[in-house]
Amino acid sequence: MSTLIKERTDFADVLYEKKNWVARITINRPQNYNAYSTEALVELAAAFRQAAFDDEVAVIVYTGSGDRAFCTGGDVKEYEAKYTRTPHDYWKYMGLFSAYIESILNSGKPVIARLNGMAVGGGNESHLACDLSVIAEHAYVGQVGTGVGSVAAGGGTQWLPIFVGDRRARWMMMLNKKIPAYQALDWGLVNEVAPSVKKDGQFITRATPEEISKAQKGADGYAIDLSKLDEMVNVLCEELIDKFFECTRYTKQQTNFWKDFAWHQTIGHARDWLAIHYTSAEPLEGMNAFVEKRKADYRGLREKSAQGKAAEFPWGAYKRSCSKCGAKYMPNEFEFCGKCGAALNGKG
Repeated sequence: MSTLIKERTDFADVLYEKKNWVARITINRPQNYNAYSTEALVELAAAFRQAAFDDEVAVIVYTGSGDRAFCTGGDVKEYEAKYTRTPHDYWKYMGLFSAYIESILNSGKPVIARLNGMAVGGGNESHLACDLSVIAEHAYVGQVGTGVGSVAAGGGTQWLPIFVGDRRARWMMMLNKKIPAYQALDWGLVNEVAPSVKKDGQFITRATPEEISKAQKGADGYAIDLSKLDEMVNVLCEELIDKFFECTRYTKQQTNFWKDFAWHQTIGHARDWLAIHYTSAEPLEGMNAFVEKRKADYRGLREKSAQGKAAEFPWGAYKRSCSKCGAKYMPNEFEFCGKCGAALNGKG
């Protein structure tokens, strides 16, 4: 390994394995569908940097643990618990996310996304940052931002129009449509589809949604098997190892031109806007609804705005004060002081 940086072995949310010129980086949070926490972002960036600096690594394979999810983006439970309550910290979080994405883009090594399960939200953006992508047949890709109170501005808005064209990009991001494996192949989102659904021990192709569901449940003789996915990824690794490494590095650098251009033109603005947006009602409602497993009150916010109320504030702007205890900045719709309980007279 290069002596430029010290090899790290103390990862908690990431598995790092190096063997036969290949570094395998795995998000190891299957209990959260491999959603990345704040700490996981730090670890992932460190893992990609480690692989980038190691001359014993020719190819990087990026994947998730298990067979349900490659990555489902940011941990919405963490978002709800932390960033909707201290929104200014989301600006810092986006800095960590940007560093993580750029550690893939700037690794100088070909990165293969091994899509072992769904890649949604920041998970889809993560695989778009990679150079090649192989998807298991039971998996799908998609964006979810507008449904949970966020925007896919960490790679989605920048790169999906490049990958799939303007109309399809809007379809995916505005409507949160799931794109199944073979459709993802047809649209140019992935390079190959690996059979992953078995019936009575035999692989089947073009599995129906019903068959995929049974395989994920292990019902009626159906099962998920990722061995073909591994075979296809291993073939790509062997082919890439047998290429000149400096030529491959510069091919990656040059081919990244449009991705780099779109990214650097917009990510700073996205970071600021998202941090400000986290002070509003949309992420508060969207992420609480996700945690509470209910449908978000999309129309309720629209109705408030149509009635001339501030949809940005759940209970009105922070304008009311208490004449009894002196408390300030209470929501305009509050009738009683949240500190001393006194009735609030008049308008804020």
